[in-house]
Amino acid sequence: MTPPLPRTSPEAQGLSSRAVLAWLDALAEGGLELHSFMLLRAGAVVAEGHWAPYTPARVHHLYSLSKSVTAMAVGYLVADGRVRVEDRLVDHFPDALPEAVSPHLAAMRTQDLLTMRTGHAEDITGALMAAQDGDWVRAFLAQPVAHPPGTGFVYNSAATFMLSALVQRLSGQPLLDFLRPRLLGPLGIEEARWAANGQGIHLGGWGLHLTTEGVARFGQFCLQRGEWAGQALLPAAWVDAAVQAHVPPGDDPGSDWAQGYGYQFWRCRHGAYRADGAFGQFCIVMPREQAVLAITANVADMGRVLNHVWTHLREGMGAGACPEDPTALAALHARCEGLHLPLPTPGVPAPKAPQEATYGFEPNDLGLASCRVALGPGGGTLTFTDERGEHPVPVGWPDWHEGRTTAWPVSEEPVLGRAVPTRDGELLVTLLWIEAGFHWTVTVNEAASTLTLMLPATMGFAQPLQAVRAEVLA
Repeated sequence: MTPPLPRTSPEAQGLSSRAVLAWLDALAEGGLELHSFMLLRAGAVVAEGHWAPYTPARVHHLYSLSKSVTAMAVGYLVADGRVRVEDRLVDHFPDALPEAVSPHLAAMRTQDLLTMRTGHAEDITGALMAAQDGDWVRAFLAQPVAHPPGTGFVYNSAATFMLSALVQRLSGQPLLDFLRPRLLGPLGIEEARWAANGQGIHLGGWGLHLTTEGVARFGQFCLQRGEWAGQALLPAAWVDAAVQAHVPPGDDPGSDWAQGYGYQFWRCRHGAYRADGAFGQFCIVMPREQAVLAITANVADMGRVLNHVWTHLREGMGAGACPEDPTALAALHARCEGLHLPLPTPGVPAPKAPQEATYGFEPNDLGLASCRVALGPGGGTLTFTDERGEHPVPVGWPDWHEGRTTAWPVSEEPVLGRAVPTRDGELLVTLLWIEAGFHWTVTVNEAASTLTLMLPATMGFAQPLQAVRAEVLA
């Protein structure tokens, strides 16, 4: 049984509960959709919350936050003497090299992968995913290397995939299996999943799923420079090297993306550093304040989230305990316990008659052809059809129903579905990809014979997809 992290009041660790409340207010006022957070100071949890229906036990896709965990796996190989950061990549994959190895490819080192200075002119991840034979390693090594490695920074998720491939090549284990006994197990991180490609190699640069507390524990491990429960799990020198700026800062001192880049970690303002992933997945480490903040979210402007962290949380952290404030602490606990996503909620009596119809979509980038609605009091399904086939999504009416679906064209994912009738006579259906962290909104207007699908704005879908009832199209 994993010992729980200690819990204290914010005031016991030098932070006012009112500062945390102000941070939550700023997030809400800015329309920033967080899914969870956990704030630690001096190793103790001082505030935490999940926006329902997200829960503490649920894992969340961390997107590129995964990269920083991959860097720690490489650190174990270095500590074991199985690889050096100066090692040439081609020496570890002689069986996957192209017929002609360019001088730049021959010069690429493990350190260049770690610091995103591979010499590629752009992120080549798409080329790996498009490889017809499914061999991502061979596809990486076949890509042209335009510049001398180590001379220019280009954010490149394919580089992190190659680090994962390197771990598997040298250890004989997929990345997650390699890390379980060395890192995740000792940290008490029990719930973890990492997506793999067709070769069975964990993606490295993305695909890791952890709970919010798992992210917080990883951040505390980094803050303690590789130590946990009095045991050195990883040499402090590796953690120090990983979080320092090997890529020098950029030209904008006010940007948290221009403070330098380490071994798969971003430097931040105020002496902090972070692991981060798309749509607002954060593991923020503040060494000066001895604080760690884990966040999962679905936001387009990640910089605004960081700005609020610095303004409301970091600036409120004093050197010692501050006076207890029972009123503010009670308000904070109530606020955190009552957090929920701003989604439509039940409140209108459900019609007795079921809705059953098929709607045809206009041509769209997702290739969706139709949606069949079969809903009534108690629930039902929405079935999307595209070139891959039919993809049913279970829906509750008016409560959430959980199932799995392939409707999003990446993989099968857990999804929560709920239908809520509106006072205008429409039916509003929310489909929440609970681990991926985004949702679809479907509005069915039976009287007008139309269906409207709103896809995630954070993924660039600014306009809804329109569909018309099949009988009308005919």
